[in-house]
Amino acid sequence: MRQGALRWLSPAGFFRLVWTAWGPAESDSPPVVCVHGLLRTGRDFDGLASALASRGRRVLCPDMPGRGASDRLPDPALYRNDVYAAACAHLLAHLGEGPVDWVGTSMGGIIGMILAAQPNTPIRRLVLNDIGALVPAAAIARIAAYARAFPTVADLDEAEAAIRRLYAPFGDLPDAVWRHLAETSFVASESGLVPHFDPAIAQAFAGTEAKDVDLSPLWSAVRAETLILRGEHSDVLPAEVAARMAEAPHARVVTIAGCGHAPALWDEREIALVARFLEHGHAP
Repeated sequence: MRQGALRWLSPAGFFRLVWTAWGPAESDSPPVVCVHGLLRTGRDFDGLASALASRGRRVLCPDMPGRGASDRLPDPALYRNDVYAAACAHLLAHLGEGPVDWVGTSMGGIIGMILAAQPNTPIRRLVLNDIGALVPAAAIARIAAYARAFPTVADLDEAEAAIRRLYAPFGDLPDAVWRHLAETSFVASESGLVPHFDPAIAQAFAGTEAKDVDLSPLWSAVRAETLILRGEHSDVLPAEVAARMAEAPHARVVTIAGCGHAPALWDEREIALVARFLEHGHAP
């Protein structure tokens, strides 16, 4: 595991995008970019990235702007998906002219769809982790509520308790994974451990809860082979939405039992499923 960074151009100037890299610096296989959800960081993918690296894949897990080690943005209005996609386009340019595979959880999947829908996209295979062509308003309202509820805590034990409560839909994860998520979700400050994201993200997200978000124009333009993972109890990706997406010849849906939004991708079976798809696509 190592760290990389670049400067990307936003509407407000240049900012630093930081990622965690795994595996060889060069590989015959396309690099894999793993992008996290709304309030998360690239360290959510440590388990998956380590496993892919052991198979010879080069993996980059960026912290989206305002999260983790990446720069915060000066205007809350810039915390939106098209700006994140612009940052990721710089990262794709950094990777060169060849194809790229993409794993996106929730927000990271939306960013992946934005990029995969573009003409001449480099995205070869796309994993959409619990995100689809329509996001119900009720799910957006739930996410907005916990975005505003993230606490400042005194120590890692309190941090872990908060993570277990806020992210209970991740499912029944091992204790070591919950601890890892706690360690990477908070950062030390003078007042204690604070969430490792810009509080302005929650401010930017406010007001978006009133209606469903229709992403079908994006999805209809995606042609990359796509694996759609759906948490069994997900409120973000309803079963009927996933079923409609699976009608596309390039898409396949797999439901992950025992979790909601979103599968954490730490289970060995989930990791094997993603690794197999990235290597072979939908080949039998």
